[in-house]
Amino acid sequence: MTGIWFYRPIRRTAVALVLASISLLAHGENLLEIYRFAQHNDPAFEAAQHAFEAVQEKIPQARAGLFPALNLNGNDNVTHASSTFTNTPLVERDVHAWTWTLQLTQPLIRAQNVYAYKESESLVEQARAQYSQAEQDLILRVTQAYFDVLVAQESIEVADAQVKATGEQLALAKRGFGAGTKAITDVHEAKSRSDLARAQRIAAQNELEAKHAELEKVVGKASNALAALQPAVVVPKPQPDDAKVWIEHARENNPAVRAPKAAVSAAEAAVSKNRAEYAPTLDMVASYGKNYSSGNASTPSDFETRARTSQIGVQLNIPLFAGGSTNSRVTEAIANKNKAAAELEVARRQSGTDARQAYAAIVNGLAQIEALESAVESSQSAVNGNQVGYKLGIHMNIDVLNAEQQLYTAQRDLLKARYDTLFQGFKLKAAAGVLTESDVLEVNGLLAYSSLPGP
Repeated sequence: MTGIWFYRPIRRTAVALVLASISLLAHGENLLEIYRFAQHNDPAFEAAQHAFEAVQEKIPQARAGLFPALNLNGNDNVTHASSTFTNTPLVERDVHAWTWTLQLTQPLIRAQNVYAYKESESLVEQARAQYSQAEQDLILRVTQAYFDVLVAQESIEVADAQVKATGEQLALAKRGFGAGTKAITDVHEAKSRSDLARAQRIAAQNELEAKHAELEKVVGKASNALAALQPAVVVPKPQPDDAKVWIEHARENNPAVRAPKAAVSAAEAAVSKNRAEYAPTLDMVASYGKNYSSGNASTPSDFETRARTSQIGVQLNIPLFAGGSTNSRVTEAIANKNKAAAELEVARRQSGTDARQAYAAIVNGLAQIEALESAVESSQSAVNGNQVGYKLGIHMNIDVLNAEQQLYTAQRDLLKARYDTLFQGFKLKAAAGVLTESDVLEVNGLLAYSSLPGP
């Protein structure tokens, strides 16, 4: 679709990240590498490739019905017979005979073969759309699994920071209690939050291992440290920034729409093909052959015969009645055409809905990112203020712990919102039918390697 794209040109900083990532390939993997590896190892995508290859053969198969057919038939046999004729004794006789015929048949008028060829073209177009859908689905599955690992990895960093902060607050509460300046409840509250933080860290590790397993299922191998989205990268808006444009394009260009649209064309050709069974057919038939016989068991004398024949002419066939099967096939084809038309409308509506939802998710995601960035900043200030107030005796320990909990919750929500919004950009382009490897390359430029550990 002219004028529709999603990611703005990569800034110089993004280009620098790409160059830096190239020098670190030995230490990790990026989204583009993972995707290209999945292209050769994902069994679902491999099945879609083979399915497309198989359907493409329908065109030469249907085209064959328009071309001449050449057949060679022959036989060679020996007949053993006992013959008797008027007033003659029984005689044992052996007769050797052979024959062969080369026949050429060229269809002249066969309307059903023409419609069969048109049907095959539509079926291949349908398969092409389904293969395109499989390509987009692979990008979405790889990206989703990749981003899930990154979210799980960064959640561990947040959990580690929370464990450290609650541990420090516990140590501070213990020192205050030992000095007689803090109550034992401060120690209990701090220990409770510290234990909870450690439990959340364990849960985050389990989640990371589960997400790595999901990525391995798609890619076919375990992944190393992955390039991640950097904090300074701004998640871009969709371009054009108009939901109606995306929705209209999705209703026409989504592979899930193109496939049933081609199915409708194939069904219409099938209706015409079956109706053509009522029409006469005309073929040109040419043949050439030879035959030999050493004699004849039905005559009293043996005479060798050798013959050579050639023939050319036309063969007309007029269908009169086939027990009602032709009429039944026409009725069946019409029903299938109506079914395909209904499925096309379902696909159009669903594609429009998918585009609308993805666009709204991007808009809301960008607003959520902005709000969470502000929340993280405010929460950090609240933590700092409560920590100072606690040391001065102005705030209670629970105030500090609550502020810290709010900060780390906001940090987790922010990093997830960034990846979710970026992924919704992929879903929007997939709904519009324009998601390709170039989009993977574009997003890959926004990622860089970090020191995050693997599973």
